[in-house]
Amino acid sequence: MSKPLLRSLIVLPDDTAGPVLDAIGAARESLRLKVFALSDQRTIQALSEASRRRVKTRVMLNAARHDDGKQHAAAEKSLREAGVEVLDGNPAFSVTHEKSLVVDNSTAFVQSFNWESENFTRTRDYAVLTHEAGEVGEIADCFEADWSRQEFVPQQHSPLIWCPVNGRERFAYFIDHALESLLVQNERFQDTMIVERLVKAKLRGVKVHVLTRPAHSLDAEKWTEGVAGLQIMRDVGIKIHRLKGLKLHSKMLLADGSRAIVGSINLSAGSFDKRRELAIEVEDDPIMDRLQRIAREDWKNSTPLDVSDEGIQADLERHHQGVVSRWSSHYHAPAPRTPKT
Repeated sequence: MSKPLLRSLIVLPDDTAGPVLDAIGAARESLRLKVFALSDQRTIQALSEASRRRVKTRVMLNAARHDDGKQHAAAEKSLREAGVEVLDGNPAFSVTHEKSLVVDNSTAFVQSFNWESENFTRTRDYAVLTHEAGEVGEIADCFEADWSRQEFVPQQHSPLIWCPVNGRERFAYFIDHALESLLVQNERFQDTMIVERLVKAKLRGVKVHVLTRPAHSLDAEKWTEGVAGLQIMRDVGIKIHRLKGLKLHSKMLLADGSRAIVGSINLSAGSFDKRRELAIEVEDDPIMDRLQRIAREDWKNSTPLDVSDEGIQADLERHHQGVVSRWSSHYHAPAPRTPKT
């Protein structure tokens, strides 16, 4: 008899919210959810029902939201009325961006997706579902530390990657050890060290493919660093594409078709240095097979992203009327003056 798989892959929107809802519905003792954004009514209802059947249900939400907390206020109200304990993320971090769920101390989800309807239906996102006891315990331990505002120390030699503890170093090591191919799906390429590692990978002969989002999807103050990273990679021949049909929200690296990182970590200094983030490095054959298949399909369903100055300018003009001059003055060097005669 074959051994049960300790880990499996969830792909959104292909797999829908079903695996998450099934896991919540199967809980008998406890649920620990840590997530950046929560508004999907099906998951809120499932958490509420779990609490009503006396499953100890705790939810940790990021405190800072662009909508001044209005979206979370509605979710918190519904959850509290059902007896769910709700707490803001640990104030030691600028943002709680980790997306994880621990069920009955036996199962854990390491996710790139928020619990919003858009993520379950219209975005490319992933999660690794793990039953490995050490990984589940480590995620639960971090939840308890953040819940009680205590320091958390990750396990050594763990496949889990934590920010702001060891994220940048683990990502750099992962990239440095790619031999033939690297496929990266991420919204942001703003961390100097990681961009440098990707460039070096390309220069030593690794085939590097990047799937990302256009400049207008970044906050205005992030345009320069975000675009600069993409332009540096383009200049050494790295192929940079944008996904068609789906919104790219995944944070995934795939090396040589045999190793992958999946989780919440954007390739930015803020994610590595200031935010609570979680990812996992995996080599499981079934996960690799499916990730490769999805990655190939996404690349076929993508188009080259124009990251030239002209392409960026045109993108911002289409989506940010009235702020294009800010991009021009913020990024481009001033034109030389004609000397007076």
